[in-house]
Amino acid sequence: MFAIGDFARHGRVSVRMLRHYDAIGLLRPAHVDEATGYRSYEAAQLAELNRLVALKDLGFTLEQVRTMLADEVSLVEVRAMLTLRRAELESEVAENAARLAQVESRLRSIELGDEVPAVVLKDLPATRLVALSSTAASFTPEDIGPVVNPLCAELGRRLPEATAVKPSGRLTCWYAAAGDEVVIHAGVPAAVEAEGELNGLLVVDLPATRAATIVHRGRIDAVLPTWQALARWIDDNGHRSGGPARELYLDCPDDPSLWVTELQEPLRP
Repeated sequence: MFAIGDFARHGRVSVRMLRHYDAIGLLRPAHVDEATGYRSYEAAQLAELNRLVALKDLGFTLEQVRTMLADEVSLVEVRAMLTLRRAELESEVAENAARLAQVESRLRSIELGDEVPAVVLKDLPATRLVALSSTAASFTPEDIGPVVNPLCAELGRRLPEATAVKPSGRLTCWYAAAGDEVVIHAGVPAAVEAEGELNGLLVVDLPATRAATIVHRGRIDAVLPTWQALARWIDDNGHRSGGPARELYLDCPDDPSLWVTELQEPLRP
């Protein structure tokens, strides 16, 4: 037998909580001294306590926990609920981290103010690419990211299977508004004769154009300040956008913070 304080220590809960569980009938002491009212617990009750606390930490109310314990919910069922809850929490953590990254990007853009990194005007040649396309609901990062990342991964998976395709350049993504939605293409230059479609890949010709370009260093999900700096330069220098914006991935090591991406904004003549 363990005094309530020792049982609380072994169970990693508070004495107050054990008293509360006793009061509402969730976890009764193994013995209560009639003279002193002191509660005593058996080590075997730790399993019951663990199940109770696990269910509560999964987000169930104490009343729901009472019902589940009365139904003798099994350890396997608790494990399954824990696995599901873990996935939900991990998803929430990822969403919050992405949201914080976008807030940081917007603050960085504000801090830059009128400061514009080096912009280079380039004449981009006409290029034929093999590509895949998809559609995002909007230009917001939470809509773009879940589309462009799998799109690039799927392109990488299909390229080795396309025997007639021999890539000859770096991955490029380009974006075009289509009403409220955004059409996203991911492609690589390739010397192919076919037009339209080849081995399940689109054959797309990007026209020659003059473009304002700027280099972004770091994670692509933190690209907002660089794109907005390029937009300010275009406006300040009397230019107008003339086609789908492009991202040319120059270097993509395993660490996304070391990525180097050239942002290309085609300009009207």
